[in-house]
Amino acid sequence: MAVAPPRVNVLGLSRDDYKGLATTLCAGCGHNSITNHVVKALYDHGVDPYRLAKMSGIGCSSKATAYFVERAHAFNGVHGRMPALTTGAAAANRQLLLFGISGDGDTASIGLGQFCHLLRRNVDCTYVVENNGVYGLTKGQFSATADIGSVQRKGSINELETIDIAGLAVELGASFVARSFSGDGAQLVPLIRAALAHRGTAVLDVISPCVTFNDHEGSTKSYRYLKEHDVVLHDLDFIPRQEEIEVEYEEGTQTEVELHDGSRLRLRKLGREHDPRDRLAALQVLDQGRRQGEVVTGLLYVNPEAADLCSRERLPEVPLRDLGEEELRLTREQFAALQQEW
Repeated sequence: MAVAPPRVNVLGLSRDDYKGLATTLCAGCGHNSITNHVVKALYDHGVDPYRLAKMSGIGCSSKATAYFVERAHAFNGVHGRMPALTTGAAAANRQLLLFGISGDGDTASIGLGQFCHLLRRNVDCTYVVENNGVYGLTKGQFSATADIGSVQRKGSINELETIDIAGLAVELGASFVARSFSGDGAQLVPLIRAALAHRGTAVLDVISPCVTFNDHEGSTKSYRYLKEHDVVLHDLDFIPRQEEIEVEYEEGTQTEVELHDGSRLRLRKLGREHDPRDRLAALQVLDQGRRQGEVVTGLLYVNPEAADLCSRERLPEVPLRDLGEEELRLTREQFAALQQEW
């Protein structure tokens, strides 16, 4: 009996072409679910593996870059330094599609300073935070994203204020900010695709329960807590620029955000009237969610008009490695004119 050929995307690649090594994370880890959603998003989006650059630091989350798109470029840096590496890669080669994978420790603790400056510079990259509220590699201590009152597996209660990664991203200038849950692929996959199409820093704060250290009664990042307290802002559809939009909805039931490449993110209201283009509204909905013990998920904020770092600095589209001496070195006349200006 003939075997049907595998389905392929617009580049003629199968979904298997976007897979990587076998995971070494704990069975049931939310990070593995995120990897599967990343694979689907990259396949559906038709990302060229040789243009993709996977960036990561240290932690359970940062191991994830080994588990998808084996043929892509990859740089696994030291703890908390991934934002600086990503900034350098973006400046050196604007042809790369930069995809960072980090964790709540790598981003909100040792890497917090670098993360903040990546946001305010609006570096063109997709930045996924696999957020479980604990340090999985060092036996489950609270991380900086643990909620006040959250209970550790051994009974300790977190009394320190939490760092809200999504709120921080909105505050400091990221031009695309969303939150999702590792178990909600229907929401996360279109968000990843929209982040890939966005020009600027696209932060995805993905709550990802740690089955070993943070999936028990009293944890605010367990599977059960997320399912009981998840408040979804929108029903999402990502429409690539090559697809014609034919379906129309009644006025007031949906809104669309057009990204710089012509792709669109269609948002259908689900209870809360939230406009993701309103920066203040994004901060308010996050604050309200925290006060009510809710985990608000969906597209929180987007500004398609914001200039990214390389555009603002007028860096060339040609990778810096391909520029010759005549393009990088001033002539005697140009140098003399520059001296005259001073």
